[in-house]
Amino acid sequence: MPSRVRVWLNRTYAENVFFMDQLRRNPSDRAVEIHATHGDADSPVLAAADTADLEPEGLSPAGYVEYALDQCARRGIDVFVPRLHQAAIVAHRAEFEAVGTALLAPTREAIAVFEDKATAYEAVRSVGVPVPPWWRVRTAGELIAAVEELEAAGEVACFKPASGAGGVGFRVITREPFSLAHLAGFPGPHVRLDLVVEALERAAEPVNWLVMPRLGQPEVSVDCLTGPDNRVRLTLGRTKNGRRRGFTLHKKWLEPARLVAEGFGLHYLSNVQFRMHGDRPVLLDVNTRPAGGLHQLSLCGVNAPWAAVQLALGEDPGMIEPPFLGQDYTVVSAPRPLRAVSLPQQRTAQPEILLPAVPAPLPTVQQTSPEALPL
Repeated sequence: MPSRVRVWLNRTYAENVFFMDQLRRNPSDRAVEIHATHGDADSPVLAAADTADLEPEGLSPAGYVEYALDQCARRGIDVFVPRLHQAAIVAHRAEFEAVGTALLAPTREAIAVFEDKATAYEAVRSVGVPVPPWWRVRTAGELIAAVEELEAAGEVACFKPASGAGGVGFRVITREPFSLAHLAGFPGPHVRLDLVVEALERAAEPVNWLVMPRLGQPEVSVDCLTGPDNRVRLTLGRTKNGRRRGFTLHKKWLEPARLVAEGFGLHYLSNVQFRMHGDRPVLLDVNTRPAGGLHQLSLCGVNAPWAAVQLALGEDPGMIEPPFLGQDYTVVSAPRPLRAVSLPQQRTAQPEILLPAVPAPLPTVQQTSPEALPL
């Protein structure tokens, strides 16, 4: 009988409770135990885990690596899925292997390329993947020049940090005067150019922003599963157009994603995002980690988290073709239980599984998306 698999997720997104659900309900019927750590005692990931710890605060990347190695050795971790300090951890892959832990993470070189969006755009353009026009901006003068060039071309300018995840720091430039319309409803991403310029001129140090045109919908996130041999086992696109979500296997999205995943060593789970610039898809972002919405592929009969763990264990799942494409759906939030007592604690009862490994006839995925801001 196959032995149990012990998986650790460190300081990860709340949505990865569904990642954990899928590991436990794997098609191999393999026993999986999950360890989770986080800086927030009320993270639902901690409540969903079999064992959990609060992470120490204030550790340097090197200090965190030592902490992680100790966790893996003491907990008997077979597969570690690092999000926090991913780059520092993969630099010590051999040390984790020495304590019996496989890292479910890309190569050190791939992480370095995609930590900075400007560097990433240059790299993927060199292999033929289309990217939008972009400017790296550090000063008020550079911002004004980039915005004026975009506006002269009939584009709406936006900016975001050159490094970062999701929609954090994303803003759309406007020249409209402040009015009561800005006080109606919820705050939006629009910000006046003169206010941004004033803030930059007062700043003590330069920023590191990417300025580009606001791209159109749909947004397509291609989830990729790639082996350490650089061969992609799975590419499947998730489409977003307003509230409506769906799936696609169209080659105009999947082929450039495959180029990126195979060409840059994005081993195991990665996510390549596209949007429209005019009438053609262009690269938006590349995530060197499992996407928060990865579990939505279960609506196509695919269990990507388990296939990735199999690869990390040296058990090749082979090429994965979705048996069907799930119907269009939307995303809503749902309650999840939290731990009632202080950590550490071992879970004594299995919680209710909220997301099936195989979808029901009329599915509604229950999550709160980390990709809430429009781009």
